[in-house]
Amino acid sequence: MSKETKRFLSGIQPTGEPHLGNYFGAIKQHIENQFGANSLYFIANYHSLTTINDKEKLKNLTKEVAVTYLACGLDPNNSTLFRQSDVPELTELTWLLLTVTPMGLLQKAVSYKDKIAKGMTPNAGLFTYPVLMSSDILAYDSTTVPVGKDQIQHIEITRDIAQRFNNIYGETFVVPNYKLSSTPLVPGIDGAKMSKSYGNGIFVFDEGKTLKKKVMSIVTSSKPLEAPKDPDTCNIFSIYKLVASEEKINEMAENYRAGNYGFGHAKKALLDEINEYFEPFREKRKELLKSPDYIEDVLIEGGKKARVIARETLNRALEATGLK
Repeated sequence: MSKETKRFLSGIQPTGEPHLGNYFGAIKQHIENQFGANSLYFIANYHSLTTINDKEKLKNLTKEVAVTYLACGLDPNNSTLFRQSDVPELTELTWLLLTVTPMGLLQKAVSYKDKIAKGMTPNAGLFTYPVLMSSDILAYDSTTVPVGKDQIQHIEITRDIAQRFNNIYGETFVVPNYKLSSTPLVPGIDGAKMSKSYGNGIFVFDEGKTLKKKVMSIVTSSKPLEAPKDPDTCNIFSIYKLVASEEKINEMAENYRAGNYGFGHAKKALLDEINEYFEPFREKRKELLKSPDYIEDVLIEGGKKARVIARETLNRALEATGLK
């Protein structure tokens, strides 16, 4: 790949049904940043084996990620969507990278230390996770990797590994840069950050009574109906700003500050806006689920395209090390 060519890469772990935090924090931006043939999105099912050991669960969650991206607007004719495991070159490349990766570099990984602190049983896969992530990035000559602040260290590790390999064996890998995602903090129904692990999420494809129950249970202050309220400290308003038009956002803010506007009114308005925003995605998802062969074909074709790029990179690395 020429130095002038930009390649946009993002990986998504199949860990559960996507919620509004996932959508506004990542999925929406990924779809808006499709760069045609140079935009790659992979479902990180190799990575998920460090935490998921249920065959059917992993298969179903992998399919759910694919359906979510397609339903929300990812165009497989304009970008590449694929399963990580459909590119076996990654595991071979990971071994080559492991041989130049210092143990101390992995021991400093904050995500590993955090997961162990939360009680996860350490295994070699979890410990070497950043090296497989480096393979994900380097295999496709990725120049731009969008990340949240918590993932910056992984890109720095990738850069360190790539530069170390290049210093030892000669220029082999494109050294990537990260693009900090403008990820909004989306509160869950309990006011904490929306998260699958906290069980406080409003899912992208929630509808009907399920959606209404979640919206109506959003935690608010105890201020009475007649009291003026600060919209900037309200969980309802924080979510409303993501789904409503600027005109409606300003209107709700004025209603809050004027008083005689209750949280029940705000929740009803939020419910209406969520339904309007995500209804087209829900309908698209229902249609996609009727065509499982189409979903599989998209992933297979995406895997074929990704393998061509990864094979070229792996060949360069094999030649550089003297293995080819």
